[in-house]
Amino acid sequence: MKKHLFFILALVFALFTSAQDKVNLSKSLRNIGVNKQSIYFDSDNQKNDLKVPMKSTSMDEEEVIGKSVFDLQSNSGMQNRIFLYEDGTVGATFTYGYNDPGFDDRGTGYNYFDGNAWGPYPSVRIESDRTGWPAYAAFGENGEIVVSHLAGATDEGLLFNKRSEKGTGTWEESLFQGPAGYEALAWPRMITSGIDNSVLHLVALTLPEVNGGSIYQGQDGAILYSRSTDGGVFWEPENFLFEELDADNYVAFDGDTYEIQAQGDNVAILIGEPWIDMILMKSTDGGDSWSKTIIWENPYPMWTSGTVTDTFYCVDGAHSLDFDANGLVHIAFGINRALSADGTSQSWFPFVGGVGYWNESIPVFSNNTNALNPYGHPDSELIENYTLIGWTQDMDGDSLITFVGNSIDNIGTYQLGLSSMPQIHIDEMGFIYVLWSSVTETYDNGIKNYRHLWARVSIDGGNDWAGFYHATSSLIHIFDECVWPVFSISSDFDYLYLLYQTDGEPGLYVRFNEHTPVENSMQFLTIPKEWVGLNENNKPDKTMVVSQNFPNPCSGITTVFAEIERNADLLIEIHNMIGQKVYTIDAGTAHAGVNKIEISAEGLAPGVYFYTVKAGENEITKKMIIE
Repeated sequence: MKKHLFFILALVFALFTSAQDKVNLSKSLRNIGVNKQSIYFDSDNQKNDLKVPMKSTSMDEEEVIGKSVFDLQSNSGMQNRIFLYEDGTVGATFTYGYNDPGFDDRGTGYNYFDGNAWGPYPSVRIESDRTGWPAYAAFGENGEIVVSHLAGATDEGLLFNKRSEKGTGTWEESLFQGPAGYEALAWPRMITSGIDNSVLHLVALTLPEVNGGSIYQGQDGAILYSRSTDGGVFWEPENFLFEELDADNYVAFDGDTYEIQAQGDNVAILIGEPWIDMILMKSTDGGDSWSKTIIWENPYPMWTSGTVTDTFYCVDGAHSLDFDANGLVHIAFGINRALSADGTSQSWFPFVGGVGYWNESIPVFSNNTNALNPYGHPDSELIENYTLIGWTQDMDGDSLITFVGNSIDNIGTYQLGLSSMPQIHIDEMGFIYVLWSSVTETYDNGIKNYRHLWARVSIDGGNDWAGFYHATSSLIHIFDECVWPVFSISSDFDYLYLLYQTDGEPGLYVRFNEHTPVENSMQFLTIPKEWVGLNENNKPDKTMVVSQNFPNPCSGITTVFAEIERNADLLIEIHNMIGQKVYTIDAGTAHAGVNKIEISAEGLAPGVYFYTVKAGENEITKKMIIE
């Protein structure tokens, strides 16, 4: 183990100066503004024909553990959805639904890894009624618990499902409601703490008017905190509204823009979206008393219709938090830009993005409109590779970020930044891992660019950050939209444990109708910790992978993808059936990762040919047919 640790330390320290230089998108793209839509709660989507995208088999380190047509796992940030237990078992949840339109079967999809294998894909929800947005946690000596919100009637609330033995047995279901007259609660967040995970901490939102709810104590969406020390039988406090978060401070809160974590007696709630502050509520006595920190001060925290604003950079609503060994909170957050030019509508900017980082030893950000500007503005309070740690990568090395088109129709939006959906995890050694989803250059389907997962690590408490790690660089993810990542709050010495969603179509069907309904895969991924911090040139060797050309047979241009582990000279040779070399492509020096190669069939007689891809000392040959 010590040898392994020294190996990681040496590699990561060597790479602290190798983080890729930041390349920005053009100002014309960054200035495209779009009207903000209300947070999704429940509605029927237009019926479309179901099509299943092309998928490859998974790697040894990765496995599909469930499927769903319902693809809106969150509106912004993610709940705790996956947990690695000390005995090596894993529980995982997601929002499941197949019956489109309406998704009357929607609810929590659950799967369990028993130490040897995952169970079959879930085919029904665990709840007795239609629900969504589950949060999952360990509970009791060896049990588990899930909370999700009921959909439809506005007087229902949340459903808890728990059982004393994880992975087996009947779920015990109970109803939790909001205050009298405001019973409907939505978008819950939950964590357990205490001896045998016996203490439940719950955060949920009163249902806003746009979703069929009503104003609660002056707020159109109020954040309420509840705590139970007996598994949800008795709650104290119950549906507690923090004075620091009441109507004197904020007009409203949006769903899915808050998270909760706990460590012993430390409990922390992180809240933030474009039109309020980014707020840390922290307790060091198990939830009895709380302190408030405004991490980023919004220039217009009490915005109401009629207020015209300047454009300002802001948090985008997706963020994550964790505790270090000293009880300090560390957070990662997505960045965007906001504007109310007419005083009635709110705009966001789909081509603006970045991942910020903050901990309790770092000064807070001011209400300057450029405080969170990730593009080098003189008033920006972000410091590259310190408090600004994530951004869209220049994959082809030409010092430009180029997508397949220059409009909102060329990316999946999610109403989040270009790099967002961050997750943060601090392991037992104090290493800080941050992972996010980012629209990624060179990965596209010819119409839209895909989002892929990226990660960085700091081994010195967040002062320095190692190079970028492309977590979904495998050939199997060339045509995948990789979104909604969520870390297990626990890890082991060697691996990070991650759940995320993929499909072949960028963007959302549910909520934005950006594509026809497709089947989505829920991917379980273990990431070797020693790989995060290694740039692509230094990742451990493994066999080069070359795709089958597509289309095949072909008559014009056909495309091949080659995944290589190190920068290398790339050469493609084509031979006919009798072994004669008929065509050579010198692609020059190719970058580590996935490289796209186009082969022209013009001038080649119809028949069978063999193409050989050579990268350094590696070479792979495959067959193609010319029509």
